[in-house]
Amino acid sequence: MTSNINGGHVSPIQRQSFRPKRQLRQATLILPTTGRRVRRNVTFGPSQGLRGADVDGSAEEQSQLLQRLKHHDSQSRIFSKLSGAARDGIKQAWRFANSKTGHGVFKCSFAYLLGSMATFIPLIAGLLGKQDGKHMVATITVYFHPARSKGSMIEAMICAALAFVYAVFISFSSMGVAILFGRTLDMLILGHIVVLIVFCGGGLGFVGWIKQRLGHPLVNISCSLTSLAIITVLTKEGAVQAAEFSDDKVTQVMIMILMGVFATTAVSFIIWPVSAREELRGDLIQVTDSFGDLLAMITRGFLTGSEEELQKESFREASDKYKKVFTSLTKNLKEAKYEHYVLGTEKEYQLEAKLVNCIQRLAQNVGGLRSAANTQFLLMAQPGVSGSATPASTVYALTPKFGYLTSISSGLTSPSEDHGMLAAIDETPENATFEDCLSAHPFEEDGSVHSVTSPSDIFARFIIQLGPSMKSLAVTLRKLLDELPFASDGSIAVNAHFRTSLDDAIDLYTSSREEALSQLYKMKELTEPRPVEIQADFEEVAASCGYFSFSLLDFANEMRAYLEILDDLKLEVEERPDGKTWDWLKVWRKISGSKPKQHHDDPERESLIAQNEENDIPGNVPSPAERKAASKVQSVRDGPKWPYGYRLWRALSVLRRDDVKFAIKVGIGAALYALPSFLAASRPLYQHWRGEWGLLSYMLVCAMTIGASNTTGLARFFGTCIGAICAIVSWIASRGHAALLAFFGWLMALWTAYIIVAQGKGPMGRFIMLTYNLSALYAYSLSVQEVDGDDDEGGVTPIITEIALHRVVAVLSGCLWGLIVTRLVWPISAREKFKDGLSILWLRMGLVWKRDPLAMLTERQNPNAYMDLREEFELHRFLSRLENLKSSAASEVDLRGPFPDAAYSRILKSTDAMLDAFHAMNVMIMKNPKATIAEAEVLEHTVRERTYLSTRISHLFQVLASSMKLEYPLNEALPNIDNARDRLLAKIFRFRKDKKHATSVTDQDFELLYAYALVTGQLSKEISDAGKEIEKLFGVLNEELLQLQ
Repeated sequence: MTSNINGGHVSPIQRQSFRPKRQLRQATLILPTTGRRVRRNVTFGPSQGLRGADVDGSAEEQSQLLQRLKHHDSQSRIFSKLSGAARDGIKQAWRFANSKTGHGVFKCSFAYLLGSMATFIPLIAGLLGKQDGKHMVATITVYFHPARSKGSMIEAMICAALAFVYAVFISFSSMGVAILFGRTLDMLILGHIVVLIVFCGGGLGFVGWIKQRLGHPLVNISCSLTSLAIITVLTKEGAVQAAEFSDDKVTQVMIMILMGVFATTAVSFIIWPVSAREELRGDLIQVTDSFGDLLAMITRGFLTGSEEELQKESFREASDKYKKVFTSLTKNLKEAKYEHYVLGTEKEYQLEAKLVNCIQRLAQNVGGLRSAANTQFLLMAQPGVSGSATPASTVYALTPKFGYLTSISSGLTSPSEDHGMLAAIDETPENATFEDCLSAHPFEEDGSVHSVTSPSDIFARFIIQLGPSMKSLAVTLRKLLDELPFASDGSIAVNAHFRTSLDDAIDLYTSSREEALSQLYKMKELTEPRPVEIQADFEEVAASCGYFSFSLLDFANEMRAYLEILDDLKLEVEERPDGKTWDWLKVWRKISGSKPKQHHDDPERESLIAQNEENDIPGNVPSPAERKAASKVQSVRDGPKWPYGYRLWRALSVLRRDDVKFAIKVGIGAALYALPSFLAASRPLYQHWRGEWGLLSYMLVCAMTIGASNTTGLARFFGTCIGAICAIVSWIASRGHAALLAFFGWLMALWTAYIIVAQGKGPMGRFIMLTYNLSALYAYSLSVQEVDGDDDEGGVTPIITEIALHRVVAVLSGCLWGLIVTRLVWPISAREKFKDGLSILWLRMGLVWKRDPLAMLTERQNPNAYMDLREEFELHRFLSRLENLKSSAASEVDLRGPFPDAAYSRILKSTDAMLDAFHAMNVMIMKNPKATIAEAEVLEHTVRERTYLSTRISHLFQVLASSMKLEYPLNEALPNIDNARDRLLAKIFRFRKDKKHATSVTDQDFELLYAYALVTGQLSKEISDAGKEIEKLFGVLNEELLQLQ
């Protein structure tokens, strides 16, 4: 749509050029590096991530132009393109080879080459005795690859050691039971049955349970290796079947594990070593830079009233960069923990953990700033007030004297075309006052500056007064973030002026904010009585402005804590007052019975319990889990009143858990698959077709849901086929020569390392290399007579095709058996599990809002009655689990059609935003656990409206959960949150207008209600978006669905 100006049509983009710039006073800026105050025009400057982009682009264009001028004829152009493509390819390959990922790929291939030497070099192979499984050393280097940090390698060694200990325990125990029943009791068959059920079924079932329960990549790899060791001893070696005790295989497995772990650890620590501590510092630098960019862009967008600032590609890049870096930040913190513990610098780790927790809180404040800015943009887009100048019809001009923003009635824009976009900001002298500006403007009409007629007017007044100091504080914070936390030489970049400069900037901003809010509310109180909806709009504007100013102040205060932690970290790193401690090794302290200091042992645990210490909350307040346990205790006490059948059903409730059922069915499937190895008639067939590898494939394919099993089974089968083909080609090309096989193996490792490290497809890459080792390296072991009297599969002249075929058939049988067990024995559909989980999550969220969150502050209840941190972490963790279930559901085949992944992704995105809103409310409550007298007065005045609004929100959550659970359309007549929210805002407006001066209430006392208003607004929007997606999925109610039949 266009506007008519002098008979012509102007586009919205062209129309923006008619806007005069809105000018602000020159701001007093405090330079953080020196603490000096300067008065000048304040600008945020370019974003860190975008500097130099134009220069690079210009140089690239000039280079392309020179290339075009050199090659004029077609033949030379073709040659130039080919040579240019070759040069570009070489440059890209060189850049990749010198990158961190390229280094990791090379390290993986080199570690594999070292591991394969256990098969090719007779001196090393002799240490492992006469056997055909020496390729396990190379396999271990693939599973525990060296493309990881030192801390991760330490964790991998711990996992490998625990896996080996468990495998030894199961192996020796099964041999002892077999000897007991076979030699002592002369009941060998019964002994085999016990071994099958207890050690094969139970032992492997427990491995499956651990794998599912922990869900850690290194744990999954360790479970695969311990499964391999257990399966080899129980089903292949024959000692258990013959009721004999043999430690040869266990010793060989131990030596192979030590060789593989030593090779990969040596490569990781010697060749391009990666320190998680250094990676953590790099992440801290990047995340603070991202905060600086986000803070600058959000503040600039709020001051200009332009949503375009938050829709630019640079803002999306900064947001994506923060999300990516924060994921890496948490990972590197966990890995750095192992490095610090080995080095004896636990105190340094604890401070780094506090630093990361502080960054999390800074991110929450940035989210609050963005939420307030988004609310501003929505209000600016609303149509104007009936009977008065609309936001769009108010063009902001400059007074001749002071350059302040004034409003004049203008025909340049129409209300339907433009909704009050504020103009850009310029600077004007700071010695002008707000009253001087109001009296100096030359334009006095019906929509004069003294009357507030639209949300954009209120925003304009707010930004006129507070804009300079707000911008000054944001720039000071931006400069601080650019300097912190580490200098270019790696030292901690903290100087004596940082904290004093920040304190001065906060004091300056606080005084300006109080004056601005006072002026703003005076202007609003002069307005005439208006309808409830208009009062609600005005109060929502005040909430948005106030919450933005509070969030910016909270960000600055959190930066104080950030600087304090950096000071402590600098002292610890440079002077280390307590020296190196290694307290984790002093186990006698725990044995002696002394109670450890909870808030110093583990910073991650501290985040769960700090709420009780910081807010002086009694530690005996039960958490949701404790309340659930107490309910169970009460149920047990009332147990004698119930029938025996019901009591038995409750006692067996543990068997109804999905993880327990999964472990049981994994154990049942493993015992049935291993049964042929214990029967004399079927054992030769089991050995000929390498049943142990089929059983290992079964263990790898089994997953909690059908979709996850389908995904793993498909990757396992294709990886096996590719590995078998590559093994055949390598064997034929090398003719069994050790040097050529080693070279081909290194090439294979290089390729699969790229798949594992660069592409992130770990299972596929590992399956390829595992099959290659089982075929090519196994064939070499046969060719050099590693096993006496073994003529199977060709003996000293291996038939590589037969070897590969046996592996492929074994893997295929294991995959099919895993899919059969997963689908037929207690099947768990990822689709159904996802929908049930989403319904439960919404029900839990509805229960949280069943009562008004702010009521407990006036009733002197524990703030955890709303939602304690443990429950909040539970909800976020459960949402992550739903993300995994959604990915698995996409792999399930259903006659109803493919899984609507896009729609459910949008629903999860809305749910995540709802949890963010829950967290924002939780932060506000925990920050003010007890309401002051003035806050209590405001809360008591709005208790009825808040109760009604909370009930609406809880009701809608239950409606969403019911619709998702039943897969039933939503009712069109649903309660509306917005009306209840408008009544709350209007009540706040009337209280401020009528009673504020008669009470001791200050603007600070409205902070909780501001946050409450924004949180409920966000919940209203996200619930509405989720409801629309449900309507698209299940439709709406119609006569066909309501038929009684």
